[in-house]
Amino acid sequence: MTPLDSAWLAAHPLPQPGPDTDKNARGRVLAVGGSEKVPGALRITGEAALRAGAGKLQLATPERVALQLGLHVPEAAVFPMPVNDAGELAEACGDRVAELLGRCDAAVVGPGMGAGCPARTILEPVLARPSTELTLVLDAAAIAAASQLAEAVRAHDGRIVLTPHPGEMARLMDCDEARVADDPAAVAREAADRFAATIVLKGPETRIACPGEDMLRYSGGGPGLATGGSGDALAGIIAGLLARGAHPHIAAAWGVWLHGEAGRRLAERVGPLGFLGRELPAEIPALLGAAR
Repeated sequence: MTPLDSAWLAAHPLPQPGPDTDKNARGRVLAVGGSEKVPGALRITGEAALRAGAGKLQLATPERVALQLGLHVPEAAVFPMPVNDAGELAEACGDRVAELLGRCDAAVVGPGMGAGCPARTILEPVLARPSTELTLVLDAAAIAAASQLAEAVRAHDGRIVLTPHPGEMARLMDCDEARVADDPAAVAREAADRFAATIVLKGPETRIACPGEDMLRYSGGGPGLATGGSGDALAGIIAGLLARGAHPHIAAAWGVWLHGEAGRRLAERVGPLGFLGRELPAEIPALLGAAR
């Protein structure tokens, strides 16, 4: 297992925009998720994508919270989506989101989507038309939905990143959480092979598995990252790096490192516990600048 450290990052640099680049060339991210119960999740995800260097941002979220979200993220275009009785994205969202995919380079699906969301029905049309011009991040409820859609995920030929915590990994692989706890590296590798995707298994030690690549291990960040909104930020960082043109394995690794180092910086400045998930994205630009 290879440590995810400065030497690995130096050997796997991110694509850098030229001096004459424009916002479209820096990449366009579509973030899909949120609910009436968790309306702010996409704010964290979307801001993280922009802080990671994406040029444009689109947010697809429940219609009754779309206006407020747009006011909190004025840099984004906002697409109101139909809502079910649980205040979650409705089944009809899947086809509408699929129509938006042609306007983006990377999409992240799942932040803020709860148990009442028909995630599989939404995800099926999103996965239905694989494109070499599109990469995807599946997070939160979209991970559990993907467990029954392995063939559709595999059809994207490695252009998908999944970001489970141990409980989500158990649901993804239909196994006990104890198995994930006992041998997380083996389960992450098995998932990467089954779905032909990059797997980011989050935890005190995060494992990054990708078919044909060495397993990566990141041990930084600290316990302060175990807080609401932290995973939403990580998903957005990875999506932003994907939109810039980074390979999914490299985007996932850099995303984990940036997320962890942002947590470390906040722990030093604010305290080891008590910093907020929404504070993580603002740390990313300086970390990117220092790592170049």
